Amino acid sequence: MALGEEEFLACCGSAKFAKLMVSAGPFSNYQEAVDAAREIWFNKVDVNGWLEAFAAHPRIGESPPQSHKSPTFAQWSKGEQSTALTTATDSTLQELHELNARYWQKFGFVFLICASGRSTPEILSELKRRYQNRPIAEFEIAAQEQMKITELRLAKLLSPDTAAPSGAKISSNMDMATKAGDRVTVIGGHLTPTPPPGHTRTRPPITTHVLDTAAGRPAAGIEVRLEMWEDPQSRPLFHQIDSNCWKLLGSSTTDKDGRSGQLMSISDALNPGVYRISFDTGKYNPEGFFPYTAIVFEIRESQKWEHFHVPLLLSPFSFSTYRGS
Repeated sequence: MALGEEEFLACCGSAKFAKLMVSAGPFSNYQEAVDAAREIWFNKVDVNGWLEAFAAHPRIGESPPQSHKSPTFAQWSKGEQSTALTTATDSTLQELHELNARYWQKFGFVFLICASGRSTPEILSELKRRYQNRPIAEFEIAAQEQMKITELRLAKLLSPDTAAPSGAKISSNMDMATKAGDRVTVIGGHLTPTPPPGHTRTRPPITTHVLDTAAGRPAAGIEVRLEMWEDPQSRPLFHQIDSNCWKLLGSSTTDKDGRSGQLMSISDALNPGVYRISFDTGKYNPEGFFPYTAIVFEIRESQKWEHFHVPLLLSPFSFSTYRGS
């Protein structure tokens, strides 16, 4: 079946996607069109095309603008949100509006989900869960959701004889995850974060302090070491605790407030990689449970402008950590 760019724009708001689908057609059946769409979307549309497609969608719970470039897209979008709208209350709509705004502020694009058949509580739950993601991970998920929407709309475009059967499964998650995972590795290069305006560090990017919860006071006099895994071709494994791939960045001793001195130099961009902070807890409390404590964590490319504060909370029988900004 021969379809034009206007029809494919109704399925996916990327102009490049629509143009490439026309070039790949005509398609004799639904599956042929879907196979081409997946290949084009995940392997040929660039980061700008993905963002253009995302921008074509209204926020969940809102109607598309009357000036939308594709009236069919707007009509289908409204229909796909019908279940959400009929299951919404004033309070859930308000919560959805607030979370949508927070999501946009964090990621820079609309929260995208294949909303067909989903209730407002379902969508809210997914929005809260995905809000915790890192931007590059969420970008990949949004691309997968766009593909699900595209497949549903391709079925609407094709005739009943060639469209997907009513019980057909729309794209296996594993297949899409594999394609998106490969693609997002390339696209990640376009998403390397830049420092926020006016960003200048006034302290090292990794800091720590130790609190003795049993005594109810900061733990002073504990030696602290910060190391980084040197081998870019491998990752530290559980049995490599004493590997010579760990490079010492700095050491210090906690002061009366339980805070360590400077463990590394002050630099705006932190080198991505795996780090380890070790605490000589055995010397601090020879009768305690832990002769020493080590915390291993990974900092990714998208996090290199952040500050990582890794406290250690000591109790008589355990320790716990959390990361704060």
